[in-house]
Amino acid sequence: MPLYHHAAALIRANLETIQSGRKARAVAIGTLTAAQLDAINRHRLKHNASLPLIVAEVVFIGGHVYRSRIEGDNYTIDDVVQQIVSAMSEDSVLVGNLPMQAIENPAGRIDRLGNTIHDRAVFECMSRHPRPELFSVIPRGDRIKPPKS
Repeated sequence: MPLYHHAAALIRANLETIQSGRKARAVAIGTLTAAQLDAINRHRLKHNASLPLIVAEVVFIGGHVYRSRIEGDNYTIDDVVQQIVSAMSEDSVLVGNLPMQAIENPAGRIDRLGNTIHDRAVFECMSRHPRPELFSVIPRGDRIKPPKS
């Protein structure tokens, strides 16, 4: 399984740390599958042969995710944890031609608002090299967003 058994707790703890106004630290939350890692590295080399290869272990801080999904879109921490768990599925596949590398779960999940979502994990591959950082998660298909409070 790509996510470590305690990954949801680590993700939640980082998001709660950010929510409290403190700085979160990078934590290892799981690994890419061999197929996902190979696809990302091939994509990187194809678009820029000088880019260094990444390794399978994924780290998470959560600042961008918190600002964009919780503050920006009004999702809850529980929602975001579900999005990340889904996006980091072993079934997720590379989404090509993006400035950052991303994988997306092809299996739709129904969120609490009734949307059919295909969760996308976006990785930043240089700042924590050789480990990719889960920089963002995008709930593709969220036509109905949580109401603003």
